[in-house]
Amino acid sequence: MRIAVDAMGGDYAPGEIVKGAVEAARGLKSLTRLILVGDEPRVRAELAALGPIPELLEVRHASEVVGMDEAPAQAIRRKKDSSIGRCVDLVKDGQADAAVSAGNTGAVVVAATLKLRLLKGILRPAIATVMPTSARPIILLDAGASLDCDPEMLAQFGVMGSVYSKAILKQEDPVVGLLSIGGEDVKGNDVTKKAFGLLGRAPLRFRGNVEGHDLFRGETDVVVCDGFVGNVVLKTSESAAHAIGHWMKQEFKRNPMRMLGAVLLRGALRTMKQRMDPELYGGAPLLGVNGVCIITHGASSHRAIFHAVRVACEFVKEQINESIVRDIAGMGATE
Repeated sequence: MRIAVDAMGGDYAPGEIVKGAVEAARGLKSLTRLILVGDEPRVRAELAALGPIPELLEVRHASEVVGMDEAPAQAIRRKKDSSIGRCVDLVKDGQADAAVSAGNTGAVVVAATLKLRLLKGILRPAIATVMPTSARPIILLDAGASLDCDPEMLAQFGVMGSVYSKAILKQEDPVVGLLSIGGEDVKGNDVTKKAFGLLGRAPLRFRGNVEGHDLFRGETDVVVCDGFVGNVVLKTSESAAHAIGHWMKQEFKRNPMRMLGAVLLRGALRTMKQRMDPELYGGAPLLGVNGVCIITHGASSHRAIFHAVRVACEFVKEQINESIVRDIAGMGATE
């Protein structure tokens, strides 16, 4: 498997990105080539500090970086030699099987959509984010690629999410829900009401509407919404998790008895922290584009990059895009 990694994307680039790439090159047997794309002198300086470099790792120079605060479409069109753009170019030209970036999410979406185009039959791409629940991880999509969606797009998101859940999370028959303001069929706006009917006829296991409080119960494997709602849900959930962790630390430190209790609960707390760790899920794939792009959090550490490369390899191995095209074609057959 040949994976291109944007070495300059993210809050801790290039250091954490390069470190994670080296760990992937050393630890993932499925890799045959890992290409670090970015400012070559800076990338090689980071590599020099990490000891012997695996032979399968190479560096490709890119002279420009898309900032996290730049307008995505303008940046991709203006910065022809950006590390994000060059990573996607490698996939487009067949020199890499997948691209991984912790950089500007919008820029990755724009670059992938413009350069790779969409899969046959797909109307819009969707970012599929894996989130932990009390029972098993779920997939939320879209998490920010397509902010304004029509019913047909939401129905396609359900199909794509179901395919990804089967292939990567190993759910044999994923349960798909439509995020709405009530569980009843009649609840929601015009878009979700129409999407409800389309999802009910799609080739998937549709349970109907789900509400916000249903997300973490682990009863639904794929939750569908537009990118505006999904991004708000994702960032609110991340913020709530951080706040709860902070509050727990404050309460445990209030007196010696609570501190002793924290020591006794250390194993359980460590397990809970691991279950909530988003870095273990390996970033979010951009589903629907004619190629493989994995988007990781801007604050990704080397662990997140390692797992993002791992998921990229699994995505290619499982031939997820081929399955998406097949199932999207099946939607037309059921209409």
